[in-house]
Amino acid sequence: MKAPPFLLAVAILTAACGGTQLPPAQLSNAVDTVTLGALNGSELRWPAAFSVAEGLAVRTDLSSNFDFIYNISAAGHHVLLPLEVVGLGSSSSADPGLQRVTATFETLVTAPVDGYVSNDTLAIAVGDVVVARSRIACSLGVPQYAKLQILSFDDTQRTMKMQVLANTNCGYRSLATGVPTS
Repeated sequence: MKAPPFLLAVAILTAACGGTQLPPAQLSNAVDTVTLGALNGSELRWPAAFSVAEGLAVRTDLSSNFDFIYNISAAGHHVLLPLEVVGLGSSSSADPGLQRVTATFETLVTAPVDGYVSNDTLAIAVGDVVVARSRIACSLGVPQYAKLQILSFDDTQRTMKMQVLANTNCGYRSLATGVPTS
């Protein structure tokens, strides 16, 4: 069985870095609260997208540097859309992806290596915990990771509030607060 290119890249990076030979992390992981507006129908002041690599909400009319979009479907379902779903993915096997997990936000301390969905919408509900994998945006050629928990929806404003911890250190999968060591 042939290994997917993304897993091969992770194996090569791990071997090349001796497993723990990354440069020291420079940025501290912290939990933030972010409000996103639905891509269709919310006020322009609400960004509809999120960039894991920068740890920021992004307005899609100003930038395409983001990893997923929040929207409300025609049937009224709240969904997250990875880049490939909106036609902005690449030919890389490490396109931005999402993965719903059963762990609590607090106990989820390391991002999974695989299992991310990059080519389908992810229906979400209040309380859901999701891990997000970024596009390739760091100098090591690997994705970055974030965890988020859906806190609330405002269907009148067409917004979603989430708590998020984005690890913006290149090569680290830690989703714990503080300066990561792994």
